[in-house]
Amino acid sequence: MINVERVSRSFGARTLLRDVSLRVGARDRVALVGPNGSGKTTLLEMIVGLQSPDAGTIDRAGDVVIGYLAQETDALRGRDILSEVMSAAPAMSQAGHHLEVLQRDLEQVDGEEKEGLLEEFVRLQGHFEDLGGYTVETEARRILSGLGFRDFDLDRQTETLSGGWLMRVALAKLLLSGPDMLLLDEPTNHLDLESIRWLEKFLRAYEGAVLLVSHDRDFMNALATKVTEIRDASLVTYTGNYESFVHQREAEAEQLAAAARNQAKKIAHTEAWINRFRYKSSKARAVQSRIKMLDKIERIEAPKQGRKAMKIGFPQPPRSGQVVITLSDISFSYSDTRVYDGLDLVIERGEKVALAGPNGAGKTTLLKLLAGVLTPSAGERSLGHNVALGYFAQHQIEALDPRNRVIEELARAIPSGVTIKPRDLLGRFLFSGDDIDKPVSVLSGGERTRLALAKLLVEPVNFLCLDEPTNHLDVESRDVLEDALVDYTGTIVLITHDRHLIRSVANKIVEVTAGVARTYLGDYDDYLWKKQQEGEPTTVVTAKSKATKQATKADRAALRKLRADVRRVETELDAAVADRKAIEERLSNPSAYSADDVKAHSAATKAVARLEREWEKLSEQLEAAN
Repeated sequence: MINVERVSRSFGARTLLRDVSLRVGARDRVALVGPNGSGKTTLLEMIVGLQSPDAGTIDRAGDVVIGYLAQETDALRGRDILSEVMSAAPAMSQAGHHLEVLQRDLEQVDGEEKEGLLEEFVRLQGHFEDLGGYTVETEARRILSGLGFRDFDLDRQTETLSGGWLMRVALAKLLLSGPDMLLLDEPTNHLDLESIRWLEKFLRAYEGAVLLVSHDRDFMNALATKVTEIRDASLVTYTGNYESFVHQREAEAEQLAAAARNQAKKIAHTEAWINRFRYKSSKARAVQSRIKMLDKIERIEAPKQGRKAMKIGFPQPPRSGQVVITLSDISFSYSDTRVYDGLDLVIERGEKVALAGPNGAGKTTLLKLLAGVLTPSAGERSLGHNVALGYFAQHQIEALDPRNRVIEELARAIPSGVTIKPRDLLGRFLFSGDDIDKPVSVLSGGERTRLALAKLLVEPVNFLCLDEPTNHLDVESRDVLEDALVDYTGTIVLITHDRHLIRSVANKIVEVTAGVARTYLGDYDDYLWKKQQEGEPTTVVTAKSKATKQATKADRAALRKLRADVRRVETELDAAVADRKAIEERLSNPSAYSADDVKAHSAATKAVARLEREWEKLSEQLEAAN
């Protein structure tokens, strides 16, 4: 179907691809992988004809139809969502338009003229059915539903959509058009978990070829039958999915390293023999023979060390109280749209919570309420004892000042009194040499994400609120961030569509659906199993009997009282510890020593012990109640 033969492509002095070849067959599912900037998008654009190679050829079967989903899409204007997607089938769309025009004319005429129009309408209707017009609209609605659009969304004009939703429209058009080959550049970037799972199912049943660029491990594992890696401007293809590729690459590297070591030993042994007998005339012929043998040996190069990776390690955070944050009876609206009404949620120390649910359900709103970015219209948001909060979202990336140099942007975020060397921290995020003096305006999406993450680490925090932290990061950088979050000893609330990250990090799932936050204890696989037991899709029943409402109200009141008691005891405990410390400082000065201070110290020590016992008891009760 597609043959890439000995293609090369450079930009200035930098060679992206050198003498590479690739074949994609009619039913292949190929994942194209490699670090950011390695040339993945460039290769896709050459295949589709948007760029030309410097050398080599790209052969496409004469009648093959290629559908390409780029990372960015042109603004779509002038149609409602359904019509825009239906326009992907132009002949059918045109026939449907003619039918609408004829139907309007039929309503306005009588007699012989109407009979003539009726004959034309019947003929055109048959043509429309032959083209699959009625089934195409059904399929368009099915695809849009799978990608997260609701029925009442489909009449909206496309110009009212955000960039992420426009990308979904572009993807829906591509899937409806049914080309022979799909080229997909980061297709999951703007999808929620449910839509990604739907897209996986759709593509598994798709009858054409797929060549995709993705940093989503689970997505590639579910679809890919081959993985092609861009490595040092070359292409290397492996059979199997992404996990199989990782294992094969590691085994290959080990074998190559062993072969290189063995060859090096033999060469060293031969060179030692040559040096030993070089000046003995009796060995002259043998020496020359071995020298020629060494010259002919094709040296095995040991595999290069993996490319430089980020070295993220979150600073050791201060210990917070057992309850990190409480949302009690929260209400919040955008204009006339009510998002939450009577929401209760408690996050406790050490929990790593992933927010799940479809786009538009309120996940980002909930995260902003937790982070204090949004203020509820009713209810109470309470941070627990000694909580220091860090918030990362797309806003932090957009808020980077394009006029600053990288090092200036980071240095300005470091609070006074915090001893951090900006160059050292930037080095951990792959900014070194001239990179730290780059203007923020020229950074790639991945570089901006890394810089925003670096700003998050300028001081220790024990509560992280993260909204899509892996966007624009390649697989290796995602792995480093994943390791850092697993090792982090604080509390996390996370929104991400990267299921591998959720599986690795989360120990609790909060599903947000229609303004209801529902908690599932356990990891992501536990959550999926529980959802399966409930029967997908799960509908959260909000209508309750009077008795159930009264019980829920009583439970909420009891929980609120327990949380308030915990906060009260924590405050009293802090004060008692501070009093005891002040007394100890006085007792350490012999000239200020007094019997009263000795008695006061004994009383303060007893008070601290009593409050610690009370705090532990209340914390256990609260944990059980939750």
